[in-house]
Amino acid sequence: MTPRLDSVVQQRLEKLDRIRARGINPYSYGYHRSHTAQQARALLEQQEDSGKVEASVVSVAGRIMANRPMGKISFLDIRDSSGKIQACFRKDHLTEENIELLKDIDIGDIIGVSGKPFRTKTGEPTIEVEDFTLLAKSLQPLPEKWHGLSDVDKRYRQRYLDLISNPETKETFRVRSQVITAIRQFLNQRGFLEVETPVLQPAAGGALARPFTTHHHTLNQDFYLRIAHELHLKRLIIGGFDKVYELGRIFRNEGISIKHNPEFTMLESYEAYTDYNDVMDMVEEMVSEISQQVLGTDKVEFGDHTLSLKPPWQRLELRQAIIKYSGIDFDQYPDADSLRSKMLQLKIEVDPQKDRGRLIDELISTFVEPNMIQPTFLLDYPIEMSPLAKAKPDDNHLVERFEAFAGGMEIANAFTELNDPVEQRQRFLRQQKERQPEGEEVETTDEDFLLALEYGMPPAGGLGVGIDRLVMLLTNQQSIREVILFPQLREKP
Repeated sequence: MTPRLDSVVQQRLEKLDRIRARGINPYSYGYHRSHTAQQARALLEQQEDSGKVEASVVSVAGRIMANRPMGKISFLDIRDSSGKIQACFRKDHLTEENIELLKDIDIGDIIGVSGKPFRTKTGEPTIEVEDFTLLAKSLQPLPEKWHGLSDVDKRYRQRYLDLISNPETKETFRVRSQVITAIRQFLNQRGFLEVETPVLQPAAGGALARPFTTHHHTLNQDFYLRIAHELHLKRLIIGGFDKVYELGRIFRNEGISIKHNPEFTMLESYEAYTDYNDVMDMVEEMVSEISQQVLGTDKVEFGDHTLSLKPPWQRLELRQAIIKYSGIDFDQYPDADSLRSKMLQLKIEVDPQKDRGRLIDELISTFVEPNMIQPTFLLDYPIEMSPLAKAKPDDNHLVERFEAFAGGMEIANAFTELNDPVEQRQRFLRQQKERQPEGEEVETTDEDFLLALEYGMPPAGGLGVGIDRLVMLLTNQQSIREVILFPQLREKP
C-alpha cells in the first residue's frame, strides 16, 4: 500500500471502532428490501402518473457511490444491481444515533435506507430517508475515479472493482447470461437434450490441443482436463439419444491472447441423421434469433463494422478462400515440406515442426480469418485437419467440415461426423505416428470411444460454438478478457 492508502484505511478502521463502540454491528445479518433502486424509481413515476399525494415508504439497499453534503442535508447515491437512486439525509429527520452514524459513513459502504420517494427540484428521483442501517463497512476506498476504473490489468485482477465502478461491465455480463439462456431455449425447443459429461478424462480427445493434466490419488491415475465434449456426446448418440448438447468449460494448455483464454466456455451439439449442411442452417438461424431476442436486432456493431447476422450467411470453399487471400493453392502442395517451402518463398514464417494440416491452419489464421468480417462459412477442409469428420463422397482428400467466422474471428466449427469405426481407428493411428514432440498439440486415442463406435453410430452433424467469442461479437468487445469474469493472468512480479 502507498502511505496515502495506509492512512485512508487507518481512518476507516478508526470509524469502524467508533461504530462498534456505540453498540452497532457494522456487518449486518440481513436487511429486508421492499424495492430495488429501479423499482423505487418506477414506483415514484407510477405515483406521479396517478396523481397520488401520499407516497409509499420503500426500503432500498446498496453501495454508496457518492456523498454530497450540503450543510444540514446530505445527498448520497446508492447503487444496487438494478441501478442507482439518490437518498436525501436531512438531519432534522434523523435520530441523534443516526446523525452520529452518518458521520462515520464512507463512499463504498453498503447501507439500507427507508423513506418515501420524491423528486427534487432538479428532477432527480430521491428517497427522503427516515431511517437507515449500516450493512457492511468498506475498509478499502474505491478507486478515485470510481465512475470509470481504467486500469485494464486491475479491472481483470480485481473484477469486483470493475463491476462496482463500471456499469457497462455489468451489462456485458448480463448479456452473456441472456445469450446462454437463449441458446438453451433455442436448442430445447428443437428437441435437444442438455447433458453433462466428465471434465476429468483418461484420454484427451475430440480436438487437437495441449491438455492440462492432473492426478487422481485414490485411483492412482493421471487424468486430463477435457479439451472437448465431443467423444462423450457421441457415445450418447450411439446410446440412442438423437439430439444432445452440452454447455461447459473446456481447458486447453495453450497461449493467451485477445482471442484465446486457456479456460473457455463451449457449446457442443450433436444431432443424428443430419450432416454439416443441416448444422449450417441451424447455426445461422440460432445466432440470428439469439441476437434478436437479447439485443432486439440482428445487426450488431463490431469495431468499425456493422454486421448483419440475418440468414443466409456467405458460404466459401476453404481452398478458394486461401487462394484468394494468400495466393497459395494447397492442392498443389500435397505434403508438409512442399507447402512449407512455398510459404517460405512468400516470406511467411513457418514452424519447421508443423505438419501440413497445421500449416494450412496457419494460412487460414494469417490471411483468411482477418477478412471474414461479415458472417461467413468456410467449407470443406483437408482431411489432415479433421480426423473426426467424414470425407466428402467425391473427394476423399477433403472432409465435410465448416468453420463459421464473423468480425474477423472463428465462432463455430462443425462436421459431418465420421461414423466408420475402422476408418476412425486408422486416422487415429496415422495421427499417432505424426505426433509432434512433447509439448505440441496432440489428440490421444480413446479406445473406449472406438469400441463404442463399433456398435454403430447413426450419421450425425456435430457443432462446437465458442460462447466467449460469440458474446464478444454481440457486445462489441475486442478482447476475450472483457467477456470472461475471471480470465487467466500472469502472476504479478
